[in-house]
Amino acid sequence: MTATTNSKPIRIGVVGATGYTGVELLRLLARHPSAELAVVTSRGEAGTAVADLFPSLRGAVDAVFREPDPDVLGECDVVFFATPHGVAHAMAGALLERGVRVIDLSADFRIRDPELWAHWYGQAHGAPEYLDEAVYGLPEIHRDRIRSARLIAVPGCYPTAVTLGVLPLLEQGLVDPADVIADAKSGVSGAGRKAHVGGLFAEVQENFRAYAAGGHRHWPEIHQTLSGVVGGEVGLIFQPHLVPMTRGIHATLYLRPRQAETDWQTCFEQRYANEPFVDVLPPGSHPETASVRGTNRCRVAVARPPHSDRLVVLSVIDNLVKGAAGQAVQNMNLMFDCPEDEGLRELAVFP
Repeated sequence: MTATTNSKPIRIGVVGATGYTGVELLRLLARHPSAELAVVTSRGEAGTAVADLFPSLRGAVDAVFREPDPDVLGECDVVFFATPHGVAHAMAGALLERGVRVIDLSADFRIRDPELWAHWYGQAHGAPEYLDEAVYGLPEIHRDRIRSARLIAVPGCYPTAVTLGVLPLLEQGLVDPADVIADAKSGVSGAGRKAHVGGLFAEVQENFRAYAAGGHRHWPEIHQTLSGVVGGEVGLIFQPHLVPMTRGIHATLYLRPRQAETDWQTCFEQRYANEPFVDVLPPGSHPETASVRGTNRCRVAVARPPHSDRLVVLSVIDNLVKGAAGQAVQNMNLMFDCPEDEGLRELAVFP
C-alpha cells in the first residue's frame, strides 16, 4: 500500500499471523493506506504464501510467511505480536533496542504486577523490566500516552467491552465502585484458532454455557483498569459465557447508582461525544453484536429498570476488531500520527 498521510509507508511486521486475531490484523492492514506489510511470520507455516493459507486475502496480501527473525523484524517501524502469551516477552526487548515500536495483542504486558500475571498465566513473567513503560492501549483513556509510546499492550476483548460500558459512570463517581457486575457473552472465535473439544460445532451449536466461574484471566485486567479509573479498589464480579456465534461480545453491566436521579443518557453522550469508535445509542435501545460485526466500533446503551436499585448498561463489540486487531491498528494510527480512524472506517457486515 502507498502512504497517504505519512511521507512514506509504515513498515509493518506481524508475528504470529495464523490465528483469528492475526488474519484479522492482516485484513485491516492490507487496506490501510499508510501501511506496508513488510514481514509476516509463522514458525509452522514458514514458506507458505499468506493467500494460500487464507484465500480471503488473495489479491490483497502477497506476502509469504517466514521464520520470526529479530534482525529482519528490526528493519520495521512497528511490529505487532498476535501470539500466545510469553512470545512477546522473549522478542519485544530486542526490537525495542533497535528502535522498533511494539504493539502486543497478547496479554504479556497488560497486567503491571509480574507476580499477579504469573498467577493467572501459569508461568513466570519473561520481561518484567518493560512493564513500567508499557502503555495500556485503550485510546478512550490513554490516547495521549499512546502517541509517544514504544510498547503498547492492546486490551483484551472482554476488558474493552466492560470498561467502555462503565467508564463514564465511574469517572464521575455516579455509581458505587464496590459493586460492579459484568455479565458477558462471547462468540467462539474468542477462544482462538485451535482444535479443542469445547469449540467443536456439535459442542457449541444449540448450546449456551458459562465458564471460568472460579476466575477468568481477564478479571485482573478489568480490575486493574477500573481501579485506575476510580483511584482505589473496585469490587468486580466478572462472569463470561460462550454463545453459538462466531464473532461478538455482549456485556450486560449491573451497577448501583449513588444518587436516585441523574441524566444517565447525557452522561454517556457527553463522555463519548468526540470518540470516533464509541456509539451511544438513543434511550430505549438494545445494541446487538450484529451491528458491530467486522467494525472497530463499540455500541452502548444505558437504562434504569423500574422498581430496581440497579442501573443497566449494554455494551457490544466485535471481539476480533475493537477487541483485538482493530484496536491495535487504532493504536498504530495514534503512534504514527495518522487519522485515528484510518483503515478502520468499514461499516458492519449484515446479515
